[in-house]
Amino acid sequence: MDYALFVMQVLNGLQLGLLLFLVASGLTLVFGILDFVNLAHASLYMVGALVCASLTLVLGNFVWALLLAIPVTALVGWTVERLVARRLYGRDHLDQVLATFGLILVLTTLAHLIWGPQGISVPLPSWLKGQLAFSDTLIFPIYRLVIIGAGLLAALGLYVLVTHTRLGMLIRAGASNRQMVSALGVNIERLFAIVFSLGAVLAGLAGMLVAPITEASIGMGNGIIITAFVVIIVGGIGSMKGAFIAAMLIGLIDTLGRAFLDGVFKLFMSSDAAENSAPAVSAMLIYIIMALVLAFRPKGLFPPKVR
Repeated sequence: MDYALFVMQVLNGLQLGLLLFLVASGLTLVFGILDFVNLAHASLYMVGALVCASLTLVLGNFVWALLLAIPVTALVGWTVERLVARRLYGRDHLDQVLATFGLILVLTTLAHLIWGPQGISVPLPSWLKGQLAFSDTLIFPIYRLVIIGAGLLAALGLYVLVTHTRLGMLIRAGASNRQMVSALGVNIERLFAIVFSLGAVLAGLAGMLVAPITEASIGMGNGIIITAFVVIIVGGIGSMKGAFIAAMLIGLIDTLGRAFLDGVFKLFMSSDAAENSAPAVSAMLIYIIMALVLAFRPKGLFPPKVR
């Protein structure tokens, strides 16, 4: 085995896993605490990327654009919660699915009117464009390492917020017994608005980080939201720990499967059959894992404690 290639694929898997965690953590917060199925979470991912791309072109600096795009995305999330989501709390999940699907169409159309149908390339500063050589054969782009570092930093910040702050205490209490939190005098509407906005920021941050690689475009979040749902199902709805571990697991399995599964298949089948079947099987791996988890642990690997 080419160990340099293996390490590079592991790093790519960590990058994918951390991006998935940012999207899935916001989704599991909203779903686990607000009991709200938000299909439009992917649109917030797109909005974050497009806002960051536009600010980068205006300011000429990606880092400053990212920092300014975060509060803008939070404001968009707060507006969506105020105008749409708040009216759907307590309604049937089917109503929420239909309403947020309509919201996807609205946000996509607005993005089309504002930014046009073409994607926006996001230029990086020169110090982020290079590559870091760990050895003669192991060379990895600096910006992808920055994504890994930013994802780990965001995960650490989210852990501190949830476990060591008063807001985190309320979030955990709301996840376990929302009726009791409301009965104790906590402004539950404000808490829900904060949680929804935080989820929007996390999704938007993932879009901002990936935009320089894939470009910011309309509908860019449609693919990742499906995988994010797989992550929260595997990890456990409402569990931040489960979202993190499941995201790392899904990211590594997806990346390593696409890179090395054909080599494994060649051990017991012909090269043509292995090359034809490996891509299909690797694309199904994460869904196979989800099916196994649902079969043996329906609440996920790390379900939150609920009264």
